[in-house]
Amino acid sequence: MSIYLNKDSKVIVQGITGGEGTKHTALMLKAGTNVVGGVNARKAGTTVTHDKPGAGEVELPVFASVAEAMEKEGANVSVAFVPPKFTKDAMIEAIDAEIPLLVVITEGVPVGDAAEAWAYAKSKGNKTRIIGPNCPGIITPGEALAGITPANITGKGPIGLVSKSGTLTYQMMFELNDFGFSTAIGIGGDPVIGTTHIDALEAFENDPETKAIVMIGEIGGDAEERAAEYIKAHVTKPVVGYVAGFTAPEGKTMGHAGAIVSGSAGTAAAKKEALEAAGVKVGKTPSETAQLMREILKSL
Repeated sequence: MSIYLNKDSKVIVQGITGGEGTKHTALMLKAGTNVVGGVNARKAGTTVTHDKPGAGEVELPVFASVAEAMEKEGANVSVAFVPPKFTKDAMIEAIDAEIPLLVVITEGVPVGDAAEAWAYAKSKGNKTRIIGPNCPGIITPGEALAGITPANITGKGPIGLVSKSGTLTYQMMFELNDFGFSTAIGIGGDPVIGTTHIDALEAFENDPETKAIVMIGEIGGDAEERAAEYIKAHVTKPVVGYVAGFTAPEGKTMGHAGAIVSGSAGTAAAKKEALEAAGVKVGKTPSETAQLMREILKSL
């Protein structure tokens, strides 16, 4: 089992002909993802050629729209590699087509654009789950990758991972690669994102193959505090946590747009306290967090 993405997912790439789209389409195919085509209105009707392990060279069709890709190829996941100024339009196109999962990798999307797209999805009945923007995407090891997460650092296993940070996603996957992961999802660190810690926690709680959960947060906002409340009320599986930013200078805005601290709310210490009050073991470093998870898994 997995959450949101599996070997049967049919993936398209919005921006498949661009530099990032080209590079990561190749890597997604290498990871075993069933990429069925891409979208670029200006190059509709053409194809792009890639190597697909076990299948040799494949020609992927380029469609004029997400709706056309869904109609002709049965696509149910889109990964957007679109420049920031065009990202809102790409998101709205995917939402209008009612594709079930949209993964927005793009960094630097204006917060107003992300908020508008999120509100639009809600007004349409939330038929499209959005992951991102500014995220590494989602991987179900051994089955499928929708995004930019390195696929060779871990295999399948019992751990579910949800993280605000891309690089910390990769580090945790590597640290615990002796156990492996059901699904790892990078939700992004922007102030407005589609899928939250709570959404992922709920999905992992309901996934029979996920035995324990790692949740990575960072300073700024109150997402981790809200997740702590949710864990206390609804999550029965063991959760370990890590909050990036224990050594951050007070009042300093960090790299991620969401990492803005005001007063004591949003500090690493406040988040750690909230999580521990909910029964979550919190590591002071990623390695310590991995060790906490290792001990839990050995005791299960």
